[in-house]
Amino acid sequence: MPFPDIDPVLIQIGPFAIRWYALAYIAGLLLGWRYIVRLTETSALWGGKGPATREEIDDLLLWAALGVILGGRLGYVLFYKPAYYFANPGDIIAVWEGGMSFHGGFLGVVLAIVLFARRKEITLWPLGDMVAAATPIGLFFGRIANFINAELWGRPSDAPWAVVFPTDPLGLPRHPSQLYEAALEGILLFILLRFLTHHTDALKKPGTIVGAFITGYGASRICVEFFREPDAHIGYYAGIFTQGMLLSLPMVLIGLAIIFWAQRRMPQPQAKPASKKPRKKS
Repeated sequence: MPFPDIDPVLIQIGPFAIRWYALAYIAGLLLGWRYIVRLTETSALWGGKGPATREEIDDLLLWAALGVILGGRLGYVLFYKPAYYFANPGDIIAVWEGGMSFHGGFLGVVLAIVLFARRKEITLWPLGDMVAAATPIGLFFGRIANFINAELWGRPSDAPWAVVFPTDPLGLPRHPSQLYEAALEGILLFILLRFLTHHTDALKKPGTIVGAFITGYGASRICVEFFREPDAHIGYYAGIFTQGMLLSLPMVLIGLAIIFWAQRRMPQPQAKPASKKPRKKS
């Protein structure tokens, strides 16, 4: 199956170019922000008032964007190509050429949420639950952008839907693993978290959605790693495991631990409205 004729650059005017890769990040952040606003304004999901105001969610967008971009890029530099980027530090800022790590972006967003919650005096875990519920939206668009960029392709395959990527020097039909990830980490994980937020009491037990997201992403990534071609400069560990598997396995364990902790945690007492005393008859 030939690779679709999609130019990674949507519009270019002189040196100025708008790339699908950048638009994917913008779409993921904006749609995720909108979804978080809807969550926090739906009081029935929380059993009371949402954990943050609309204005606070608006401010959170910038913090999350910085966490995704800085964390994702630094994670790729440190986890996947440290030797290259230490020898070519000027290339670190070339984000438009691709090269972002989800695990780095995840840590960047976690740090951003912690700092934001402390600065705004917002309860941390409910805020994290909202961000976790919206994150699959960004993951979906990010993986579609990986496919358009013809990067992070899969292992050789004889499946009828295998794709010959123009960036593959061997020119072999390969699994479109980016689309597998878009389906699992994006669509399926979003549906799962949506069910938990809207059809269970998960949001009333802070931390549950965070744990479910971490577990779901880790499990999805491990599954896809069996079809995804590992980075050539890293290869396999023990002939089986990839870097993505080793980074994702702890996420599954940590996510399960958070779910267990959240379910056993005592619910936070809610302040009761002050009762009005009956007026004495004179």
